[in-house]
Amino acid sequence: MAGEEEDPLGADTTSALGALLGYRAYARRWVFLLVLSLLNFSNATLWLSFAPVADTIAHHFLLSTKQINWLSLIYLVASIPSGVVAIWVLDSVGLRWATIVCAWLNFAGSVFRTLPFLFLEIQDPFAFLMGGQTLCALAQTLVIFSPAKLAALWFPEHQRATANMIGTMSNPLGILVANLLSPALVKKEKDIPMMLGIYIIPAGLACLLATACLWESVPPSPPSAGAAHSTSEKFLDGLKLLLRNRAYVILAVCFGGGVGIFSSFLVLLEQVLCVKGYSNEFAGLCGALFIVFGVLGALVLSLYVDRTKHFTEAVKIGFCLTSMVCVAFALVSQLQGQTVALAAICSLLGLFGFSVAPIATELAVECSFPVGEGAAAGLVIVLGQAEGVLVMVLLTALTVRRAEPSISTCQDGQGPLDWKVSMLLMAGLCTLFSCFLVFFFHTRYRRLQAEASVSHSIQEDMSPAAADHVPRPGTTL
Repeated sequence: MAGEEEDPLGADTTSALGALLGYRAYARRWVFLLVLSLLNFSNATLWLSFAPVADTIAHHFLLSTKQINWLSLIYLVASIPSGVVAIWVLDSVGLRWATIVCAWLNFAGSVFRTLPFLFLEIQDPFAFLMGGQTLCALAQTLVIFSPAKLAALWFPEHQRATANMIGTMSNPLGILVANLLSPALVKKEKDIPMMLGIYIIPAGLACLLATACLWESVPPSPPSAGAAHSTSEKFLDGLKLLLRNRAYVILAVCFGGGVGIFSSFLVLLEQVLCVKGYSNEFAGLCGALFIVFGVLGALVLSLYVDRTKHFTEAVKIGFCLTSMVCVAFALVSQLQGQTVALAAICSLLGLFGFSVAPIATELAVECSFPVGEGAAAGLVIVLGQAEGVLVMVLLTALTVRRAEPSISTCQDGQGPLDWKVSMLLMAGLCTLFSCFLVFFFHTRYRRLQAEASVSHSIQEDMSPAAADHVPRPGTTL
């Protein structure tokens, strides 16, 4: 299959050629990665801070459940128009300024959400909650596009997938904290201001570090041949190339669909489970297991892919396994008293589904090179957010109110919703995207091939004396 070939040069050979070509990895790349990861983490906690306690928030502010859902859904809606701007900023203005602007938007949004509690005379608290979430949503488009760009510009070839994984998985870690922390903090309605104040702390720290510690968008010397030729296409030309790239379009549609399904899953999880008598704490635990196993799976899978370069195989297998587990969730979530089964299913959903996210963004860069990393990874995520809006609206539209059974733990003051049809539709969409990806997605790894071509050219052109300093594959430096 195309794209399955191993790197013809050994890691030692690549490192030695990199040294001769002036390629260098700087220690401060880890500082940049730390700041970006903290910012991604903070933004994710702000995104889903309301979802695990949606019924309590709705009751306190006299809002409907649909209005509370929009506090999370605004992230997906706002990212569609702002995502194109974010792609241009990353590839044209630079990674440093994109990160700093993102940090300030994120911090401002976290503060804006608390204003209804600081000024009691405010008559429409929902407008301030939505305004704060909108600012955070604008920040999200910058931060979630950045890991692939940072990995390409600052990290050598053998660390790119791992660096992308760390930056990307900090987002689900933030979701994990929100799922655990919000139910733990909000036992009563009077606890809501404390919850909002605590979420300001990581946002403020990320803003401080981004402003004080980031001084350049790119290192003085590139870490690899791919970094040396990064963003070689102009913005509009790059977008045109992406839209004409059949493999990229298929990956973007299928992976974007997966992003949309998982975004809807995390936002709606508490509302789906409370109908069958499961508590907010259990829903938070299921969300936490989903994230923990996703991060663990991503760590193992990224290390494996960094070594073998089996991007396509990892993504296809992950999608297939995810679709099977999604079907299981659609069925078991409609049953009562299945705490162990639901916890196991949510763990497997994270292990198989969330873990492929950083690999899929790396694959998007590989199959679209030399288009800039911001455009390649960003367009996939923008499409995913658009699909997320459609999926969430569709899933909620298919629900119907019914007489409240005695087992329901929903506290929104309205009758519980029947999610059976919605969950079956979610499973069907996941299966459809998986099948389409498996059968129709094929690509070659353009960036790896370009780097191998540069290395071969240097080996052929270098003098015999210089060649003696480059070890053969399998030898020790």
